[in-house]
Amino acid sequence: MATVGEMATSAGRHAIKTPPHHSPWSAYLDVWREADQIDVFESAWNWDHFYPLAPPYDGPNLEGWTMLAALAQATTRLRLGAMVNGMHHRHPAVTANMAATLDVISGGRFVLGMGAGWNEMESNAYGIELGTLKQRFDRFDEGIEIIRSLLDNKVTNFTGNYFTVTDAWCEPKPVQPKLPIVIGGKGRTRTLRTAARWADQWDMTFPADPSEWGELDAVLRAHCDDVGREPTEITRSVHLPLTIGDDPAALADRAAGFFAAGVDLVVWSMQGAIAMSRLGPLAEALRAGT
Repeated sequence: MATVGEMATSAGRHAIKTPPHHSPWSAYLDVWREADQIDVFESAWNWDHFYPLAPPYDGPNLEGWTMLAALAQATTRLRLGAMVNGMHHRHPAVTANMAATLDVISGGRFVLGMGAGWNEMESNAYGIELGTLKQRFDRFDEGIEIIRSLLDNKVTNFTGNYFTVTDAWCEPKPVQPKLPIVIGGKGRTRTLRTAARWADQWDMTFPADPSEWGELDAVLRAHCDDVGREPTEITRSVHLPLTIGDDPAALADRAAGFFAAGVDLVVWSMQGAIAMSRLGPLAEALRAGT
């Protein structure tokens, strides 16, 4: 099975994302089962939010991790994960255990997406402390280090300002020798520096064009130089919108521009109703464009 690092060796890879709001569970199940049969899509994603990200904000939003456990059983080929999980939603030791278990359930197909967190509406409503930008990223840096260690090492000890773990272990370990971590975000100073240190994949959501992505990619490369990391070790992905009524051929052309700029993976994020019928035309256009 391909790892995230191996995905980066070929241009033109594609994934789908099904935002888990405003659609019924049956629609997600149908889409993921269908995508599992379409080899042009290598992975499928949801998100880690508790409220919808489009109005009405009091509408339905299915919880992401619970969905992934079920969808892992409904699929056999797709890699899967959430883009991305908020560090402040769970203690990093809990996240590590959840990630390892999902990797076991999926037979080694799980990818852990992580971000510092940003949604004030749901955080404030649930009493989940988000903090200032500095606090979010300080917490994020500590949490990523703990997660990586728990997934890889027998025993982890860490003392920080936000988290402390003492003689801690995470068993069973993931099926994958190194469970991949995706870090998502656009922050030049903190997010991309953390990605340079820890990420197996960096994701940028909805860049306007390849040049906008390229500016941030150059920042990531500079951070890699600073920390002594080879930039090619990190897979680059972008979210692009899949909107109802889009011309699939035009979408394939748009993706080609990002691939030419150095992107490895395009994540097609469904906007509007989640429907299985939207996958076939896109897949045909993507194949034709290769």
